[in-house]
Amino acid sequence: MARIRQFLGRRRVKVALGVLLGLGLLIGAGPYLWIRFATAGKIHTAADAPAAPVAIVLGAGLNADGSPKPYLRVRLEDTLRLYRDGKIRAILVSGDHGQIEYDEVAAMTAWLTEHDVPADKVVADHAGFDTYDSCVRAYKIFGVRHALVVTQEFHVRRAVFLCQEAGIDVSGVGSPAPDNDTRYQVREVPAAIKATLDVVVDANPKYLGRHETGVDRALSAP
Repeated sequence: MARIRQFLGRRRVKVALGVLLGLGLLIGAGPYLWIRFATAGKIHTAADAPAAPVAIVLGAGLNADGSPKPYLRVRLEDTLRLYRDGKIRAILVSGDHGQIEYDEVAAMTAWLTEHDVPADKVVADHAGFDTYDSCVRAYKIFGVRHALVVTQEFHVRRAVFLCQEAGIDVSGVGSPAPDNDTRYQVREVPAAIKATLDVVVDANPKYLGRHETGVDRALSAP
């Protein structure tokens, strides 16, 4: 009898561990798979991307001298190609300007204008502290309703998902990663969990505010 109780006790522990493992896999993989399903058919390269009025370019870090890091530079290069190919008419650069000495938006704006994009076609969102904030602010503050979102291939599905959930009719332009750092791919699993939680609870960005007309003016500029 004691052996039977011992066996049943061990079995309950195994079942409990199996349930916990299954829940862990569901919590980890579920949001990631949801994002992939929700963005099916929405991912492109700069070469085959559809036309849209606006490109939303997400920040990706600066070098010590204030210039765009390689990941961000590649995004800007793809955005420049979209503009030169006539696929977009305005560019919303959204990044971190939480400190005076760190201004992703100014760096992105400078890079684009130095490559002959007219200054009145580039609009700055200084409070794009993460992907969710950038997408929600693009919709609520800048009035973006139809756009391309430009970021790296490993990140683009999450960006499209969040912009879609914010209300934007969006397709993604997946820029190539300039290195083979797998940390970013691995990071997408926990990032997917945060993204889906933000959507489910309808979180507010760090900063909102009144409607800004920069995108409207950029679209109407000749």
